[in-house]
Amino acid sequence: MKTKINNSQTVRRKIKSSPSERIVQVIIYTLIIALCLMILLPSLNVLALSFNDGKDAAKGGVYLWPRVFTLDNYKKVFEDGKILKAYWITIARTTIGTLLSLIITSLAAYALKQKDLPGRKIITMLITFTMLFGGGMIPTYIQYKNLNLIDSFWVLVVPSLVSVTYLLMMRTHFESIPDSLEESAHLDGCGYFRTYFEIMLPLSKPVLAVVGLYTAVNHWNDWYSGAFYMTSSDLWPVQTVLQQMLSRAMASQKEITSVAQAIAQSNNTVTSDSLKMAAVIITIAPILTVYPFVQKYFTQGAMIGAVKG
Repeated sequence: MKTKINNSQTVRRKIKSSPSERIVQVIIYTLIIALCLMILLPSLNVLALSFNDGKDAAKGGVYLWPRVFTLDNYKKVFEDGKILKAYWITIARTTIGTLLSLIITSLAAYALKQKDLPGRKIITMLITFTMLFGGGMIPTYIQYKNLNLIDSFWVLVVPSLVSVTYLLMMRTHFESIPDSLEESAHLDGCGYFRTYFEIMLPLSKPVLAVVGLYTAVNHWNDWYSGAFYMTSSDLWPVQTVLQQMLSRAMASQKEITSVAQAIAQSNNTVTSDSLKMAAVIITIAPILTVYPFVQKYFTQGAMIGAVKG
């Protein structure tokens, strides 16, 4: 009985670390805290400036808390009716594009995982080739025009349905799943599609969450497609609308040519910089709400998809 008690007490004792290990731990924690502050403090500064009077912020000295609180910056952003419509377009684009991208990318990755796929190595080589070489802007535009994608909602979705990086990441993950599971499913009468839906996908939630998050962020942050492949502003995503809005605000400040314009500009509490800060917050706030739902899968999925085995 005494022996059991002594053993349990021994197990409960904390292992003492050496002075060198403690120093290393202090250095690691210090670097992590410094890195967190480097990310957090600029974000808080942008948030404070977005709620601060633009003319007052131009004087400097606004860091983590607004000195002259105002909502005029956000009112200026939302006073254009296009912004709300652009938000719905961006939400629809992000939702549809992410779902379709996950389906197509995972199906392609599962197909490339099959060792008996005819021409598997050649197909993989051709897919990888596209990571290194592209056609360029003009051939891409001509191709989209021939496919009737210009001035269409689908020009925001179709070109980014498959990413080679995410495809190879998913294929690597599928290859890490034991072949015995797939063989057992085939012996039980499951075809490729049933094996894919009932075995592969349930075991791939972490990598699906990571790829889905990356794809959604790419869709949400893209302003290029709306600016270059849309001749009309009716289908502009929110990023393109904000980019054009900031360009007009900066141009208006440079084009002050009369005393009346200068007086009107001096009475305006919204500056191009304060408008820019409000636009940044409006842009990043919605997508940040997605992170808590995929956080538990993020690290695991990134490692599974990047390291074989």
